[in-house]
Amino acid sequence: MFRWKKGISPGKITWSRFRRNPLALSGMVLICLAFLVSLFAYVISPDQTPNANTQILEIATERPGFRADFIRVRYNRPSAAAGWMEGIFRGRESDYRYIPVDSVWIDHSRLVYREYSRYREDEFISGLLIPDIIYPIRAEGCSYRDGIWEVALVSGETIRRSGEDLIREVLEDHLVRKQFWLGTDRFGRDLLSRIIIGTRVSFSVGFIAVFISLLVGVVLGGIAGFFRGMTDKVIMWFVNVVWSIPTLLMVISITLVLGKGYWQVFVAVGLTMWVEVARVVRGQVISIREMEYVEAARAIGARPVTILARHILPNVIAPVVIISAANFATAILMEAGLSFLGIGVQPPVPSWGGMIKDHYGFIIVNKGFLAFIPGFAIMLMVLAFTMVGNGLRDALDTRSDQVNLRR
Repeated sequence: MFRWKKGISPGKITWSRFRRNPLALSGMVLICLAFLVSLFAYVISPDQTPNANTQILEIATERPGFRADFIRVRYNRPSAAAGWMEGIFRGRESDYRYIPVDSVWIDHSRLVYREYSRYREDEFISGLLIPDIIYPIRAEGCSYRDGIWEVALVSGETIRRSGEDLIREVLEDHLVRKQFWLGTDRFGRDLLSRIIIGTRVSFSVGFIAVFISLLVGVVLGGIAGFFRGMTDKVIMWFVNVVWSIPTLLMVISITLVLGKGYWQVFVAVGLTMWVEVARVVRGQVISIREMEYVEAARAIGARPVTILARHILPNVIAPVVIISAANFATAILMEAGLSFLGIGVQPPVPSWGGMIKDHYGFIIVNKGFLAFIPGFAIMLMVLAFTMVGNGLRDALDTRSDQVNLRR
């Protein structure tokens, strides 16, 4: 039997019961980790450019664990200025392009390299001027005389440096090795970076869609359940009409009306998930509105809006939280499905469903990891929210056996 202890709140009871469920707790840990990953995606991502869209076609569809040597070559343009806040939330444009190489050597004023090729019989040898690797220079902006380089930058400055110094800097700072832990996609982009930033897309869709569904569903369900009569009939007629339309069909219709894009998917998914929330809230409000404390609030002259907002809706939070966890998982699946169909988040924004769409054909050519990895990420997130939803349902169920709490 449960022994009530002084100072133990219902929230503590719920948390105690929730943390005794290992599946629900592991799901919560996974969700928290995914949230941190999505929040600091551009900080921990190997490719920190916007949308992790650095394309190196020479290394397309390489397997997980692939590593290669690169020459880091400066673009001949001014530096892309970006504040640290913008870098965290939107990424920053890179000032360098990366050329994969098999080998390099110095030939007087040039760095000569053999281009990377997965087929050893193909050998392409090219070269770059040493200053062109380090500085953003103007066209015909270099001259070399008596071991000294004179470099005209795009900013209008002119730099004079010895050739030996420039060669040393190139060899120390501009020859780098990169490892791609999850391989590369068909455009040679780092798949791990795309997966990390795609986490932000999935979380954004889930949060915004659930917020919209709660905003619409709680308001309409609360009004219908509290006022009853003709108001209830009209709202429930509208709910039943929306309920009768297949969810995916409605999402596709709303997306086509609003247009393809990032925020359009959030709104479209949110506008199709409020119906179930409204039905649950209405049923809870109908049962609570007959309680004695609600009658007491009416007797002292409290306004209906006050009664509904302060005395009824706070008591329907438990089922709303449970259904929100389920809706979060549904929103992630729905966004992935829309992106797979090509009407969701548009390239180059990384979406797990879009990654599957781009690479499902590679399954038959022994490159199935390109589709399986984002599919596994979707499965983990949906499973995590499902386990948390089930755990919340059990923890908030007052009819189940109570647990002994230890302070």
